[in-house]
Amino acid sequence: MSSIKEGIHDHLIELQEEIDCIFTAGRNTKVSEVNIGQIYGGMRGVVALACNTSYVDPYSGLHIGDYTTDNFSHKLPEEIFFLLSTGKFPEAESLAEFQNDLNQRAQVPQYVWDVLRNLPRDTHPMTMLSLGILSMENESVFKREYQKGIEKRNYWKYTLEDALNILAKLPSLAAGIYRIRFGNGVLIAHDSKLDWSGNLVHMLGIPDGDKSFADLMRLYLVLHCDHEGGNVSAFTSRVVNSALSDLYYAVSAGLNGLAGPLHGLANQECLQFILKIDEQLSDQVSEEELKAYVLDVLDSGKVIPGYGHAVLRVTDPRFTAFMKFGEENCSNSSCFKIAKKLFSVVPDILKNYKEGKIANPYPNVDAMSGSLLHHFGLKQFDYYTVLFGVSRVMGFCAQNILAQGLGQPIIRPKSVTNKWVLENLAVKKK
Repeated sequence: MSSIKEGIHDHLIELQEEIDCIFTAGRNTKVSEVNIGQIYGGMRGVVALACNTSYVDPYSGLHIGDYTTDNFSHKLPEEIFFLLSTGKFPEAESLAEFQNDLNQRAQVPQYVWDVLRNLPRDTHPMTMLSLGILSMENESVFKREYQKGIEKRNYWKYTLEDALNILAKLPSLAAGIYRIRFGNGVLIAHDSKLDWSGNLVHMLGIPDGDKSFADLMRLYLVLHCDHEGGNVSAFTSRVVNSALSDLYYAVSAGLNGLAGPLHGLANQECLQFILKIDEQLSDQVSEEELKAYVLDVLDSGKVIPGYGHAVLRVTDPRFTAFMKFGEENCSNSSCFKIAKKLFSVVPDILKNYKEGKIANPYPNVDAMSGSLLHHFGLKQFDYYTVLFGVSRVMGFCAQNILAQGLGQPIIRPKSVTNKWVLENLAVKKK
């Protein structure tokens, strides 16, 4: 048994023991109430899911297992996937074994490239990524074994096989999409001597003399890996897999959710905002000029991209990690300097704007990430969400592996009609 499979097996036993304790303590205990505003408001704030890979604390940010951003931001993506799936970081020997396994699975089938090359020239890169993964669905190990007949307790093992096959091919697939869509179409071969994120940079073909871009990509893929279970992309992926649609379907579906402008496009909107400031005011803009500019934007009824978060009530620690990287590697970058200056003025403005009604005036991860990608020569905005997707697939896969290992059922919440709501309101008012 491989180290990651053994680790997941042990982790599932731990999680099941916790669930058994929870059920013994009070299976029918109420943990959340739903009001009508939440029924019509996207279920915001309704506690109705269990996610054992990550959670977001309003004051300490993203946690993966027992670790905060400060504890894992220096790690490799391979180590992060191991953590998401097993609850522990791999030992050196287990990491090497896992990386070797991914290398053995990294070859993207030729038919995938044939499909992608025959799409219209202006096809969106996210469409290409989703379609590229979906085109490989016939190779699903889970589907093949399920058709033979397997016990439910073994579903997770074949879900893991699909996850490893998808993850192994992601750097080649994502880089190939970049080369086809924005380059000359010539693919760069996978290098088994490089790690997962290093290979992505290598195959993109963007110059990286001092390896700073490779380190940025490592950091980017680590910081975007997972974000609880209720966000659009993770929830979509989980719902699809809960029907026992294999991971190829589930990952493709999750990526389709991530492609939406309210979910995965935030960092490019932040970058466009920064580039507009650079064009109009330059990176030498004073704080007073920047304050006036920000107030004009707010007074026009618009928001400041990259500021605010549905859960966080402090500066996103992922933003802080990117800020530290920028200080160390590209402090003279125009975009970085403007992003840094915005951080120095925007929170105070938002705290006091119109009687301080903004719940979280602090920056999230998107306020900085696009500026760093732009500095290193990745200037095709439509591609940014692909990188987000490559990272977030780690979370999709880990969440579904654990859910299948814990025997979680199909997700099927109850929906109601307006008539039902009106009738219940009338009853409650009597």
